[in-house]
Amino acid sequence: MQVNDSARNMIGWDIGGAHLKAALLNAKGDICAVYQEPCSLWQGLDKLENALANVLEKLPSKQVQHVITMSGELVDLFSDRAQGVTEIIAVSQRVLAQQTILVYAGRLGMIPASEITSEYIDDIASANWLASTIYAAQKLEQGLLVDVGSTTTDLLLLQNNQPDILGYTDFQRLGSGELVYTGIIRTAVMAVAQSVQFSAIQVGVMSEYFATMADVYRLTHELNEQHDQCDTADGHAKTEPASARRLARMIGCDVADYSSEQWRQLAYAVREQQLCRIQAACERQLMRVHDSKKNLIIGAGVGRFLIKDIASRLGIEYRDFDTLFNTAAQENEMHIADCAPAVAVAYLAIDGACKSNIC
Repeated sequence: MQVNDSARNMIGWDIGGAHLKAALLNAKGDICAVYQEPCSLWQGLDKLENALANVLEKLPSKQVQHVITMSGELVDLFSDRAQGVTEIIAVSQRVLAQQTILVYAGRLGMIPASEITSEYIDDIASANWLASTIYAAQKLEQGLLVDVGSTTTDLLLLQNNQPDILGYTDFQRLGSGELVYTGIIRTAVMAVAQSVQFSAIQVGVMSEYFATMADVYRLTHELNEQHDQCDTADGHAKTEPASARRLARMIGCDVADYSSEQWRQLAYAVREQQLCRIQAACERQLMRVHDSKKNLIIGAGVGRFLIKDIASRLGIEYRDFDTLFNTAAQENEMHIADCAPAVAVAYLAIDGACKSNIC
């Protein structure tokens, strides 16, 4: 494979079912910018087309090499993962209009989009987490990388500068505990808590889509509003009063029934249940380490503030994914760690090109 000499910048795309994330790097591996666009892919391929186009408009230079990774093939727009992978690649080729687009195939590395056949589908599907893991393993001898996103949490053990993973597919990783389907924005409150302590009693939580975890973290003042690009459960405002109203419905109340401080206490009670679930998953993976004295937790994703809390509770050193890089993105308020797979896959593509003497 030959890379156009003028395409010295590399952009990594992480195509999810709800968001599109991208990271622009120069040939030296300096991070120029990271981006996130809403991409409700389950509503149609036009959502991906628009998100890709929106990022392209923001790029300072159009002379870039593209590499994509994904998890969006899981959305119910597609009949199966194979259709999802195929159609996502096809849309990317059409919108990016680049002669060579690389596709991250996990264990198989980078493959030109034009060479993708059915035999690669299982390696391409939802492999974005592996890019982050491989990059982190190059920088750290041992640690547990935990990426808490808007919808899911990935827990990835590193030992001897290598990923120490038990599962590869989503099914395998759900079984091994390396994938926990909970996140800080899109996850429904009813998926986190079935009952909570509130107003001196244990009260059941309704199995209704009245509120999401974005409402919880808005009330705890931990939500970066830039990260919340999804519709609210009721389609109404993203304000503290509106979040309190939605959360109140989860326990059969109107917001006026209790004070704003009590609704904030309810938010913290739900937060605690989500944190405890993720902490238990962390402890399960940490039981596999060979030398517990070297324990380290690396936080990534927009919900990594929870991982910092968990590390403190466990008495383990915490390190932010951002610290694994020598440069910081400059153009907007998104952080490297917010878009870890996009940044990592771009680095891996540059590294592979340089090793092939084509960078």
